[in-house]
Amino acid sequence: MTGRIIRITGPVVEADGMRGARMYEVVRAGTDALIGEIIGLAGDVATIQVYEDTTGIGPGEPVERTGAPLSVELGPGLLGMVYDGIQRPLEVLRDEMGDFIIRGASLPALDRERRYEFTPLAEADGKAVPGTIVGTVAEGRFEHPILVPHGIAGVFTTVAGSGRYAITEEVAGVLTAGGTEVPLSMMRRWPVRVARPFAEKLRPDTPLVTGQRIIDSFFPIVKGGTAAVPGPFGAGKTVVQHQLAKWSDADIIVYVGCGERGNELADVLRQFPALTDPRSGDPLMDRTILIGNTSNMPVAAREASVYTGITIAEYYRDMGYDVALMADSTSRWAEAMREISGRLEEMPGEHGYPAYLASRLAGFYERAGKVRVHGPSGKSGSVSVIGAVSPPGGDFSEPVTQNTLRVVRVFWALDADLAHARHYPAINWLSSYSLYPDDVQEWWKGRGGEEWNAMRGAMMAVLQKESELEEIVHLVGPDVLPEDDKLSLHVAEIIREWFLMQSAFDPVDTFCPPEKQYAMMQLITDYARFGRAAVARGKTVAEIRALPVTSRLARLGTVPNDEFEGYVDETEREMASAFGAGEGGSR
Repeated sequence: MTGRIIRITGPVVEADGMRGARMYEVVRAGTDALIGEIIGLAGDVATIQVYEDTTGIGPGEPVERTGAPLSVELGPGLLGMVYDGIQRPLEVLRDEMGDFIIRGASLPALDRERRYEFTPLAEADGKAVPGTIVGTVAEGRFEHPILVPHGIAGVFTTVAGSGRYAITEEVAGVLTAGGTEVPLSMMRRWPVRVARPFAEKLRPDTPLVTGQRIIDSFFPIVKGGTAAVPGPFGAGKTVVQHQLAKWSDADIIVYVGCGERGNELADVLRQFPALTDPRSGDPLMDRTILIGNTSNMPVAAREASVYTGITIAEYYRDMGYDVALMADSTSRWAEAMREISGRLEEMPGEHGYPAYLASRLAGFYERAGKVRVHGPSGKSGSVSVIGAVSPPGGDFSEPVTQNTLRVVRVFWALDADLAHARHYPAINWLSSYSLYPDDVQEWWKGRGGEEWNAMRGAMMAVLQKESELEEIVHLVGPDVLPEDDKLSLHVAEIIREWFLMQSAFDPVDTFCPPEKQYAMMQLITDYARFGRAAVARGKTVAEIRALPVTSRLARLGTVPNDEFEGYVDETEREMASAFGAGEGGSR
């Protein structure tokens, strides 16, 4: 079970005497017992990617095999934790060793001493199949069901009574068909590179409500969907990811900071514990798991961090929860693959990325989805994956962006010019798209939004018309345009600046409920309809702009939610009065 190091190339180590080892088996390299993973085998020589700094180790030092693949610990106690890419608890490590992690350090991901109040639901002699609920424990405000693991089926021989148990203590026993009795605890391990199985993949039909108008109303994502957020440096990728993590209506948030700058991750660690979940009133961290792997940490651990995050997300999905995973950013993950591939002397593909870049990206995003879980509960759960992409120089034709676009169904293209103009979220409405509007249309209708898709299409058509008129305006100015076109430019300006622009720092505007978004769309649509009727009667757009009701539209986003309905009714009355009653209002 022991080999020895024969070659070191940065984070890549070769060791001989490894006959019998398996691909992706975890090893301990060197006298410091650095954590690594076998990524290549040739005879008795193993190629190992090491998840820690290899400075100081040398040929001849031992390599210890563990016999197990890279796995994560799953069980009560995950929520609220901060881990690195290989699920080492960073806050616990800091308390044990200070601000710097000692090489080779390894602590359990889950607290072995903490005890949880266990409520049994299964009975002795009852049938046990994968997904059967043995009992439940409370994890904050969430009910955490303890499930029979995959691969185990038979009859319960014992089920523990109500009481407080540690996660490693036995809470049930199962006698399998082969006559083996298997003890069950509240904790289990799962290899990160293997997707957790499910009973059936379902059609997603419920939007992931984010409170961001340009996302929910223009380019929606569903629970169980996939989205990419590409953009150049400074365009606001991390701000969008933070907003989604704070405000999306997923039950559980898994935030993977993969190769991002340390100060950005430090902001997350400072902000999230201080934030309150708007739906429950509890601290936001109570439903969040953070995986931090900054750009100055070992590159190999960055490659593992996204797999750690998606495996934890699937674990909560299997309980019937809706989980949203934010990966910031997949470009840094791809760069880690490129560096490891170069050390392995593999044939490079486009831009030096390995030839398997597309399949790795597809394999990651395809672990998203809405599913019916295993077991008699018949529950459904979902994992939504939102990956930030950082194309060099904002070039969306580079390989990571293009290969991501092939597998995701939502594309939120960030625009540096919008960001520099202080337009946030800086999502370009002409370059972005979503393939989910038809899937969520029935949901909007059930919430009273019968005209949502029609209004969405009309507003996007106005923005497209504005883009087409821009060249004429730049050449000869807006004064030569007919009044109809001037009105289109005016309405497009309202949509851009008073609907799509949203302040993350305004206590009201930072989150806009779907009902409020729909009402804002109705008001803007009515304003445009009244305006067209007025222009047909000979009114000029300059006169329409000067109406007091126009300025009321500018304040829609910041009107407190409990006052909004009255504000809308008053605006509609003033609009009808200003334009003349009976000219096309929809309310």
